[in-house]
Amino acid sequence: MPRVAIIGAGPSGCYVAQALAKSRPDAEITIFDALPVPYGLIRYGVAADHQGTKSVIRQFERLFERQGIGFAGHVTLGRDVTLEALRDAYDAVVLATGLSQDRGLGIAGQDLPGVFGSGAVTRAWNGFPGEPVPQIGRRVVVIGNGNVAVDLVRILAKRPDEFHGSDMALDPGAGVEEITIVGRSRAEAAKFDPVMLKELGRLESCAIAVRDLTGEGKIVEALQAIDGHAPEGARKRLTFRFGLVPTRILGSDRVEGVAFADGTSLEADTVLTAIGFDGAPGWAPSEDGVLGPGLYAVGWVRRGPRGTIPENRADAQTIAARIAADLPQGPGRPGLVLAGATDYAGWLRIDAAERAAAPEGRVRAKMTDLAGMLRLARQTGEH
Repeated sequence: MPRVAIIGAGPSGCYVAQALAKSRPDAEITIFDALPVPYGLIRYGVAADHQGTKSVIRQFERLFERQGIGFAGHVTLGRDVTLEALRDAYDAVVLATGLSQDRGLGIAGQDLPGVFGSGAVTRAWNGFPGEPVPQIGRRVVVIGNGNVAVDLVRILAKRPDEFHGSDMALDPGAGVEEITIVGRSRAEAAKFDPVMLKELGRLESCAIAVRDLTGEGKIVEALQAIDGHAPEGARKRLTFRFGLVPTRILGSDRVEGVAFADGTSLEADTVLTAIGFDGAPGWAPSEDGVLGPGLYAVGWVRRGPRGTIPENRADAQTIAARIAADLPQGPGRPGLVLAGATDYAGWLRIDAAERAAAPEGRVRAKMTDLAGMLRLARQTGEH
């Protein structure tokens, strides 16, 4: 049988496996991941209070539990196995690693203490092993005009009880008093989802003001609808600003504010950036997903950092069709068994332990200690 290795157990990797399992049921498919847990972006990159988005995991569970897809966790490409070794051992190798490097602002002061990228912040709030939890101050400026920026401000604006039903273990906004979300473009050109803006209008302890509002359209209407939201006893204030181009992060030893091209400046002790992601050095987007004989790319690592989870599903199906056509019939290459890799049964033990440890009002208490996760994943029935 032909053998396929997929590098990355996030949505793109799982969607490729799902499509291939249907079109080439004769293929043996293994999904590798650097962590001993699957689901990548869904587990660590989707906002912790958006459990509905994370529910796509349920369809991926069927891949491993009913369709015979293998999982090899705690395997890092380059450290535990080389790309060359995988290409020798598998008939097809699919890179589905995504992009995790936050794009910098490209301005003076961007490396000051107190400046954090959205990817790192979201991973930390989601309990990513080894990701330091950022210290958030009283005055926060969020730079970005899309849904990730809205995720950040929503989580900072919430009280602990507003995380009911999530897996949020922290209270990131505990000391926050003022949040300003800033975009370079005018309001009508912002990339917000109106549904997510409407969600802000249900915050129970944060007042909202919208400034610089121009134009028309659904986004402008959604902003108008939440402008002036003022729940009784609100302890935090969220302000939207538009048409401001940041030119410098102010401060010497740490962040003190942000300066903009029109001469405006905002005081801040924390700056969060949500302006996209960059690829790892040496990787470039691929137009057709084919990087070489038997080597493919899918998702953000193929197209760049754009597209939602459903859009990545369509991309994965396209690449899977190409792989299915390229795979040989009959016997394939031998595959690999890597010493030290964890398996899906190990993930199920971690999953069960997290659910059992969930405090009241939460769906799980994520393990954040990699060594502890590995010990649990590698347990056998004799222990």
